[in-house]
Amino acid sequence: MLVFVVPIKSPQASKSWEHVCQLFERCAISLCNQTSQNYRVIVVCNEQPRIEFHHPNITYIEVDFAVANEPDPISIGHTDKGRKILRGLIHAQEFSPSHTMAVDADDCVSKHLAEFVDRNQNSYGWFINQGYKYENESNLIYVKRGNFYKMCGTCNIIKYELNQIPESPEYNRGYGYYKFYIDHEKVREVLDKNGTPLKPLPFPGAVYIVATTENFYYGNLNVTFNILNRRVLKKSIQEEFSLY
Repeated sequence: MLVFVVPIKSPQASKSWEHVCQLFERCAISLCNQTSQNYRVIVVCNEQPRIEFHHPNITYIEVDFAVANEPDPISIGHTDKGRKILRGLIHAQEFSPSHTMAVDADDCVSKHLAEFVDRNQNSYGWFINQGYKYENESNLIYVKRGNFYKMCGTCNIIKYELNQIPESPEYNRGYGYYKFYIDHEKVREVLDKNGTPLKPLPFPGAVYIVATTENFYYGNLNVTFNILNRRVLKKSIQEEFSLY
């Protein structure tokens, strides 16, 4: 079984909580559009998002962590994200997953992920090398043919026991304690060194949504796209990733 873990920022940390909820609703629909029903979605949040979409495979965990003791808002956000992922991974034990995947709450994923994991349950896991980059509400999409995992946090599918979960987890620590869950682009290297290498997912696995006004790294003014990789957003991509 594949378990998706989705951390959501708090209403207080959001520019628009309503917009965060809208973005998450599309993400949730995408996650629950899997061709196999052998998956679960764990959402870790300060407050359950207000959405109309409901699905029996979604579990919400509400937390009340203290504000992270970090020097700037971005570090605070990253640390909060890391400890929410850790909390979700621990809860995932209840479903006896073969693999887990951290998913950013505004991204979309391929509907084929759960079925692919079902067929390859003994693998150490996969990193997403190919994917798409999408500026929210555009009719264009950009193909990312390599190194997708370096730019987007929705990128690693990991065998459950490789998640480096502490024996006595803590939720009031600094950035370094949650580094494995935050630094998505380094997970491949860490697991390689441990002798448990991830493989590249053999198909485009996710859509990185940018220019939402809620991204940590990308706002409306600093999104860069390679025009040579630009494509019209086809219905087949919309259907596979629930991208509307």
